Amino acid sequence: MEQKTIYLIRHGETDYNRQGIVQGSGVDSDLNAMGQAQALAFHQAYQHIPFAKVYTSKLRRTMQSVRFFIDAGIPHESYEGLNEISWGAREGKTPNSFDNEYYRTLIENWAAGHTDYPTEDGESPEQVARRQKPVIDLILSRPDENPVLVCMHGRAIRILLSWLMNESLATMDLYEHSNLCLYKLIYDYDTREFTIEVSNDSTHLLALVMHQ
Repeated sequence: MEQKTIYLIRHGETDYNRQGIVQGSGVDSDLNAMGQAQALAFHQAYQHIPFAKVYTSKLRRTMQSVRFFIDAGIPHESYEGLNEISWGAREGKTPNSFDNEYYRTLIENWAAGHTDYPTEDGESPEQVARRQKPVIDLILSRPDENPVLVCMHGRAIRILLSWLMNESLATMDLYEHSNLCLYKLIYDYDTREFTIEVSNDSTHLLALVMHQ
């Protein structure tokens, strides 16, 4: 029975994350000092895994989160299909009370099943899923690459996991995430189904929390 193991992580912390500012695909921010420490802690915890390939989005914060693996010589590919959702007009802005109401209405719409509803001047969850699928198909078409490390973004991970698990995108908020968290996925080539072995795990970051 042939299987593929995917270690799926969210990027480390940026100053935008810390300040509660929406980033999306249109803001190409760098990791802050905490994000860099998270990247190092993850590498120290998982450098023993013989990753065959590292996949990231085209945004710097994902590449910086896995740079220790790339620097160690593991092959790396980046794809726009793995980018964060485009939050459109509100990217890079500190949310005010109006914005908070906007986001609440948006999330409620998605949870009610209106996942074709886009952000203002941005993308809908369904549009994100459509651009993710060719990249996942590519990764699965390479069974000899096993295991692989994939670094993405929070909302994009919620969308990805919901459709990988054959669930409605309306359920995406059930998938929790935090900076440099880990989901470990197993794909079975016989059944063509994914199982989630580890969810939103951040035990590799415990030492950082204790030092804060």
